[in-house]
Amino acid sequence: MALLNYKHLRYFWVVAKTGGVTRAGELLHVTAQTISGQLTLFESVLGVELFERVGRHLELTEAGRVVLRYADQIFALGAELEDEVRHRPQGRPQNFRAGIADAMPKSVAYGLLNPAAQGSQPARIVCREGKLDSLLADLAVHRLDIVLADRPLPPNLAVRGYSHLLGECGITFFATAALARRHKRGFPRNLDGAPMLLPGADSDVRPRLLRWFEREGIAPRIVGEFDDDALLKAFGEGGAGIFPGPSALAQAVRRQYGVVLMGHTNAVTARFYAISGERAPRHPAAVAITSIAPRQLFGRPEA
Repeated sequence: MALLNYKHLRYFWVVAKTGGVTRAGELLHVTAQTISGQLTLFESVLGVELFERVGRHLELTEAGRVVLRYADQIFALGAELEDEVRHRPQGRPQNFRAGIADAMPKSVAYGLLNPAAQGSQPARIVCREGKLDSLLADLAVHRLDIVLADRPLPPNLAVRGYSHLLGECGITFFATAALARRHKRGFPRNLDGAPMLLPGADSDVRPRLLRWFEREGIAPRIVGEFDDDALLKAFGEGGAGIFPGPSALAQAVRRQYGVVLMGHTNAVTARFYAISGERAPRHPAAVAITSIAPRQLFGRPEA
């Protein structure tokens, strides 16, 4: 009887998590042909088919779903073993690998991550920024410990994870003093016809902002759309247009970018989430983010 080949199991697991051979090959730094060949060998050893092709995608068979449940447990235990052996006995700060979605305001990300670096068990923070689906693929294969985003785990992604709501707040609009002087009407009428910078299509708050504009009967002139929140604020700082941001950080944005407040609304809210591979995160840094940070960031209204 052939022994279980754990390299084959990992290849299978990554394909199952990412939904395709090509993406799995990119993550594992091997060719798609290598992945396909190893999967064929793995299926021959087990004596079952693990995937079936549906259109251009691979879907798990019933046997594949059984194998995936065991693989999840095996690699979760392996990650815990690696953490224990590499970090705790040596007394060094643990690495904490955080993914930051492009649309996530960087000031919010800093406010959430800072307690993880400053607590009683400070972590060495390793940040990676990118598209949410790419970050979630890395979370699934334990290349990240947590993902910070402005939306929960999308239901259509075949990734096991848990969304933790960290906080929510209203939206404030900002502009340079010179631009604000040109749009003096009372809020929100001062936004009508004004140049507006908006988050890109990946932002969860964008469609709610557009619906709010419509309900209020105002039509800002959209002059820029940005997937990256920091770039949006840089254009706003330069006077290219009015831009929205979370009210919980209104005064911090005003000070950092030298802008003034045009008005705020609670009819549109920005929400922020930590997405983890565990229902109850155990890494001290993750615990700090999901418990301490929300109180510090959203615990009191902005003055």
